[in-house]
Amino acid sequence: MAELTELLEKEGVDKGLLAGAAEFRKAYPADPDFADRIPEVSALYYGKTVWEEAVAVLLSGRNLLLAGPKATGKNLLCENLAALFGRPVWNVSFHIGTDAAGLIGTDTFDGEKVSFRKGPVYMSAEKGGFCILDEINMARNESLAVLHAALDHRRIIDVPGYDLIRVDRAARFIATMNYGYAGTRDLNEALSSRFAIITMPQITEENMLRLLQRNFPDISERIAGQFVKLFGELARKAEKSEISDRAVDMRGMLDALDLIRQGLSSGQALELTIVSKTFDRYEQTLIRDCIGSRIPADLDRSLVFTG
Repeated sequence: MAELTELLEKEGVDKGLLAGAAEFRKAYPADPDFADRIPEVSALYYGKTVWEEAVAVLLSGRNLLLAGPKATGKNLLCENLAALFGRPVWNVSFHIGTDAAGLIGTDTFDGEKVSFRKGPVYMSAEKGGFCILDEINMARNESLAVLHAALDHRRIIDVPGYDLIRVDRAARFIATMNYGYAGTRDLNEALSSRFAIITMPQITEENMLRLLQRNFPDISERIAGQFVKLFGELARKAEKSEISDRAVDMRGMLDALDLIRQGLSSGQALELTIVSKTFDRYEQTLIRDCIGSRIPADLDRSLVFTG
């Protein structure tokens, strides 16, 4: 935790906010039984303003919604925030079939009696965890109504036939949503009003370079710069609707570098992690041309990594 705080101080994040997070950890120590749910920081979200806004929202006791296109670091920031506050995480990946039972819990028969199996929202509320509501706008609004009382000033979960659960003071709900994905919909006012909403900006070239260098300390600076330029070109083509945004994939870029380290050529790695994300042959050709203008297909790990 000290390492994360030190990194954020170097980023220029307000020291008062970081001190507030430290006080939060001291006031609400996590249950040791769920220590394995507290994320480890394998990568850092870069963005001073977003960090300060997010920490301030959580310290104030509000719930947070991170909204924006893909490859803006929403899930990474969620994990970083949970690590900073020292909270166990329960994840909910929303889809069109998500219902109240999947969120709160459901009755199960164990062979002798019927018992209540607690869902991720229930566990977060009970144990003071951070509940990550991923792609919240994939679910039907009527399925999310069960969350209203937990997200507003009442901070309760009323499970029919069971006890009334009061949401722990340390519990927070952090939702993410993408725009424009198939199956997504606008959140209704009743739900969106229960969140403070941060619109996530696209990663800058400078911050992406730092991200690559943090994840791959031995990467050639020149090659890292070309990967950054490639990502930017793909993003611009997607904005102009020349290609879909499937290829604008930060995870794909990082995965490609991992595969190159394992022994694949740059062409093979990028084919697997970027080009193949779309299934339209013409679009694949456009993406290959874009990659070829920046990254030679025959680069191997001895040329990409200097260590």
